[in-house]
Order: sequence, then C-alpha cells, then structure tokens
Amino acid sequence: MSEAQTTVVLDNLEQSATPEQRKIAIFALLAVTLVWGATFIWMKQALDSLDAEKSALGTNGVVAVLVFARFAIAALMMLVFFKKARQSLFDKQIWQDGVVLGVLMFVAYLSQMIGLDNIDPSVSAFLTSLYVVFTALISSVYNLKSPTKIMIIGVALATFGAGFIQGPPHLTWGMAEFITVFCALIFALHILFTQHITSRRDPIGVSTTSFIIVSLCSAITVFLLGDGTNSEQWNLIFSDGVIIPVLLLGVGGSFFCLLFLNLYQRYLHPIQAAIIYALEPVWATIYGLGIDMVDWSIWILVGGGSLFIGNIIVEFFSGEEKTSEE
Repeated sequence: MSEAQTTVVLDNLEQSATPEQRKIAIFALLAVTLVWGATFIWMKQALDSLDAEKSALGTNGVVAVLVFARFAIAALMMLVFFKKARQSLFDKQIWQDGVVLGVLMFVAYLSQMIGLDNIDPSVSAFLTSLYVVFTALISSVYNLKSPTKIMIIGVALATFGAGFIQGPPHLTWGMAEFITVFCALIFALHILFTQHITSRRDPIGVSTTSFIIVSLCSAITVFLLGDGTNSEQWNLIFSDGVIIPVLLLGVGGSFFCLLFLNLYQRYLHPIQAAIIYALEPVWATIYGLGIDMVDWSIWILVGGGSLFIGNIIVEFFSGEEKTSEE
C-alpha cells in the first residue's frame, strides 16, 4: 500500500466512524488515561521497595526487569484470552508491524526512564507533554495539511496543562532534557504509527506481537545494563512490595491500556487522541494527592483546567470548524 493510499484509508476510517464509535473511542481513551495515571504510583511503589537492589544491581537494570515483567504479563494475557492473538504468531506482516510498535514503545519508555533519573519530575512532565505538539507537526507534514484552528488551540492548552500541572518547570538544558524531548518525539511517532497500523491490521494481533517485542528488548537491556546472568536480578520481581504493583502494571498499564489504545484510537484524529492522552498527569496528580505523594498547589487547578478545557473545545467545536471550512 502506497503512502497516498494509506492516508486515504486513515482519513476514510476517521470520517466513516459513526458518532457512536467516536463516543465509545473517546470514553475508551479516557479510561486509558485514568489507568495510566495510576501507573506512576505503581512504578514508584515498586521502585521504592527496591532501594537496596538499585544500589547493588543498578537502577537501569532494575527498571528494565520491571518493564520486562509488565509486558510479559500483558503478552501472556493476550495469548490466553484471544484466539486471534495466538493466530497472529504465524503472521509475518503482524510481526513486522508489532516490531515497529514494540520498538517505539520500548525506546520511549527507556529514554523517559533515563531522562527522569537526572531531572525534576515537573520538567520531565513538561518535556514529555511535547508529544502533543510533535503529533500535530508530524501529522501535518505527512498529510500536507495544517491542523485546524481548534486543534491548534487544543494542542496549546493540553501542552501547557500537562507541563504546568506540577508548577512552572525550572528548565536548564542538559543531556537529560534532550533525551526527554527525544522521548516525547518517540511517543508521538507511536501514536501516529498506531493509527497507521491498526487501521489496516488486526489490533489484537499487533498488540500481542508488540508486547512480546517490548519484553524481548527489555530482557536484552537487563543483560546490557544489569546482570542478566544473576538470578537475583530476575527474582526481584517477586520481592515484597513489588509483585502486586508489577501485576497491576502488567494487567492495567499494559494489557488493558495498550489493547484499548490499539482498538479505539483509529476512530479519532491522531491529534485529538494525543490531546486526550495528555490528561494522564491530571489523574496521576489526583491519585498522588489522595495518598500524600503530591502536595497541593494552585497549579493543579490551572494545569488540570487547561487540559480539560482543551479536550472539551476539540470535541465540541472541531466538527463545526470542519463543516464551516467545507
């Protein structure tokens, strides 16, 4: 399929989606952000329980094991619950597409992890939120069509809200900051490739193969950054305070969230999907407040309000703008 044909397929799928499909897709992706917001808590709980192991085995190697575990759980669940998932293992094209999505996911998670280890979380949140801008820019260049005014307003509000919900980021450019911007770019590419691939391939199949690829990449990383030959490195998954968060990350953060993303994102414009995903820090902040991991600040209202307003504007006015332009 040529690039021109693919663009037509994507446009037709988005435009042919019924109002009911769009509504279901919006609520499905909102549910994804609700769970994604909790993954911050679960990952922090797991890492806080492994302080001694991080000192002995290295932070990057420990995190790679956790990422391996969560995606291995997700891949196993796909194979157990879906016949299509098992059939996909024998489809060469599904594997090729799974490699694309899996490598993008792995690189995004790894670069975010490396960057976050050396910068303030608020700076990381701001720079990572640039994936909304990157999604709009890349989508516009690829389709040779600039975003509508409403989409631009939505992108601006979402980027500001996600970046400032924890207060104004104190930005000083260093290697960690550039790595985090690179992470945002990879997240944007993942959104766009998801739109491209799931519009022509079975979402269950590519979800399964992509989960397996992330698991394999994480396992390789354990050997490169950790000590893959040391059984202690792998057994830390079963440590007290770790196994439950890892199960939640695998079942909720990977299996549920990424499966729903692959099933429903194709019914929305990728820029609108990116704006919805930007709500993740709102839920993460709310959860953090509930368990005293986050301190209250007026910026929570400012950032969260900007995100919600951006989503509402895009949903309620983008259709009217398209109609007026026609």
